[in-house]
Amino acid sequence: MAPAAAVHPRRLFLPALQLLLLLLLPVARARVTALIVFGDSTVDAGNNNAIPTVVRSNFPPYGRDFVPGGRRATGRFSNGRVATDFYSEALGLGRDFVPAYLDPGYGIRDFATGVCFASAGSGLDVATSRVFRVIPLWKQVDMFREYKARLAAHLGAAEAHAVVAGAVYAISIGTNDFIENYFALTTTRFLEFTLPEYTDYLVGLARAFLAELYGLGARRIGFTGLTAMGCLPVERARARAAALGLGGGGCNEGYNAAARGFNAALAAMVAELGGELPGADIRVAELYDFFEGVVRDPGRHGFARVDVGCCGTGTYEMGYPCGAWAAAPGGTCPDADRYVFWDAVHPTERASRVVAEHLMNSTFGRFE
Repeated sequence: MAPAAAVHPRRLFLPALQLLLLLLLPVARARVTALIVFGDSTVDAGNNNAIPTVVRSNFPPYGRDFVPGGRRATGRFSNGRVATDFYSEALGLGRDFVPAYLDPGYGIRDFATGVCFASAGSGLDVATSRVFRVIPLWKQVDMFREYKARLAAHLGAAEAHAVVAGAVYAISIGTNDFIENYFALTTTRFLEFTLPEYTDYLVGLARAFLAELYGLGARRIGFTGLTAMGCLPVERARARAAALGLGGGGCNEGYNAAARGFNAALAAMVAELGGELPGADIRVAELYDFFEGVVRDPGRHGFARVDVGCCGTGTYEMGYPCGAWAAAPGGTCPDADRYVFWDAVHPTERASRVVAEHLMNSTFGRFE
């Protein structure tokens, strides 16, 4: 019998080296085709400009630092960009902001890589959207359906399907359901539900919404949890008023507890739902602990003020009341970057950037 041919050591070494390199290289993530946004004023890019509501911000001093728009008010409740604008930039979509679907300055060509359906004042509960007559979540979904049809006409069915399937979906909603609805007693929800029951009701609505998005082709979905809403400047001001100025002015811990309860129920629902939908990657973008850390220790993140917003007195001003201060001497702070909040509810552009960096690292930049 002929002796077995000797195997050169180099032939053994190369396959082993190739295998090692494959193991060491990061797993390539699927390309993100677009960023599609649903929600409320935290991410509204100007849709409320097109509807008859008082919940607007398309006037100075809003937008004074919005460089992509020529430092003009676009309808974003900020001095500049909001978190989802930073997501778009970080995801490499070729634009450092996300246009509003109802903005007449943009068309389907612009929306092919990013679009915002959010409406300031909206909530998971349709009763919340009725408080200020804004775009309810079901209508935002209808606009998404219309968008899909327009996208198919623009790109062709196959490419449009690829855009929808490859997009990252960012959802930021729920705060108004508590602050402008249940706790404000502006609807009958406080009579119909206990707080735990209302929380479960909202999470049930969130589940139905996520399942509907999945049915429409969404696969990579990030649902941002609620922040420490009891620490908003407007809630601090209400706490001061309730305490008649004596020892008040801190965060409303009851509101914060409601936010934590909602977040826990949301996380449990998402874990369950994700297991039921083949191919779905649904995540809760955990924000509460991080943002509470910013609020409790603003100096650590380079901020000087967190108790009030930059606009006006910074306690109650939002929307038109903030706009009333635009021409007043000293009406807004000279350096918004030193403030966590722009008005009495919404973060400054810099705070939104800080939040976006955190959520890109933990959620929106990690979809595969």
